[in-house]
Amino acid sequence: MDFKDDIVAISTPNGMGAISLIRVSGENALKKVEPFFKSKKGKNLSQIKTHSLIYGDFFHGDNIIDEVVLSYYAKDKSFTGQETIEISCHGSTYIQKTIIEKLLENNIRLAKPGEFTMRAFLNGKFDLTQAEAVSDLIYSDSSSMHKIALNQMRGGFQNDLKILREELLHFTSMIELELDFSEEDVEFANKADLIKLIERVKSKIVDLKNSFKHGNAIKNGVPVAIAGKPNSGKSSLLNLLLNEEKAIVSNIPGTTRDAIEDTIIIEGIKYRFVDTAGLRKTDDEIESKGIEITKSKISLASVLIYLFDINDSSEQEIISDLSEFYREDLSIILVRNKVDLKNESSIKIESLLEKCEAYGINNILEISAIQKKYLDIIKNKLIKINSVLVSGDTVVTNLRHFNSLADAESSLIEIENGIQNGVSGDLLSIDLRNAIESIGEITGQITNDEMLGNIFSNFCIGK
Repeated sequence: MDFKDDIVAISTPNGMGAISLIRVSGENALKKVEPFFKSKKGKNLSQIKTHSLIYGDFFHGDNIIDEVVLSYYAKDKSFTGQETIEISCHGSTYIQKTIIEKLLENNIRLAKPGEFTMRAFLNGKFDLTQAEAVSDLIYSDSSSMHKIALNQMRGGFQNDLKILREELLHFTSMIELELDFSEEDVEFANKADLIKLIERVKSKIVDLKNSFKHGNAIKNGVPVAIAGKPNSGKSSLLNLLLNEEKAIVSNIPGTTRDAIEDTIIIEGIKYRFVDTAGLRKTDDEIESKGIEITKSKISLASVLIYLFDINDSSEQEIISDLSEFYREDLSIILVRNKVDLKNESSIKIESLLEKCEAYGINNILEISAIQKKYLDIIKNKLIKINSVLVSGDTVVTNLRHFNSLADAESSLIEIENGIQNGVSGDLLSIDLRNAIESIGEITGQITNDEMLGNIFSNFCIGK
């Protein structure tokens, strides 16, 4: 594909608004736009300086289409690395459509999704992780995701990977140099130093790879399942968290038959709450399917809020449910609901808590899900559990990055095994090259047209 031709797209959201921004970029962007523009002060558009604004009319023939403001960015000083014109016009859909149509008549084509950012990448304005961060920044809907995307767009992730790749490249060149002088029995690459390097690089890659769990949660929302027996107050708690009547609340057991989902943002982190069908044995076919869905949702959750009504539960029931759902990567919040009602149960909280310690539970929250004053108790617990998500370290949010890191880790493990087994330098060099290539795929130093097409096809048009 020719990335030197001239492209155009609307960069503001679809529809009518006060102002719309139309972006043109390419090798001859200024020359292609010039026939349609006349300055109010008679200035010649061809003599405009970079990063300047000029006010005038966008016209075709004798017809003025709109009064516009043009922004000009010279080659190598623009986002794309090519001449770029940004036309700020009124947000009428007719005006937008007409301006685009006239530009297309002058041998300018419509941009494909993400093509402006792809050109910026191909012209060396930033690496692939930064390009992908542009999309993440646009679609960020929480302060935590905004923070991560901004850090990556400024090269935070790139800097981490650049150091690792350069160190591996240095050792690879030393090993390959030895191969060139194999008959002279010289050593340029100290194996002990190589082992230390591989351990250090692998440790960093594993840390980055492991951060994907948190990064994915930040990007898509921390999945939180609300579970318990029928009438334990799950729907009431969901409504309390969302501050709306999202779920039907009823005294009739089994009212919630399907999972009800919605999201909220707490302290900059997005949470996806799922209110599930009540856990109990039942002969009702529909309710049984709802319980199956409940168990499926819990298996995918990062956090489980397990509610119980002390007057309608037994210690055995609670422990049985917790033992069924417990996983090492699942945080369980145990909540006693309906504290506003008289306690007529024989359950002893201290005894229950002692048995729950095996499931990573060190306290039991006590609330009434119909009273707003208890809302902060749940929110503060969620904030405490997920406080690691808002650390200042580099966090991986992209599945493509995760897969490449996993490939790099596998190659590094092969190198470690190879050194222990005394394999030859040429085989070590192959595994080192594989690790370097996997890291290079993340930043775009190693790439292909198909991969780029898949990445940038997910961008919005005009960016």
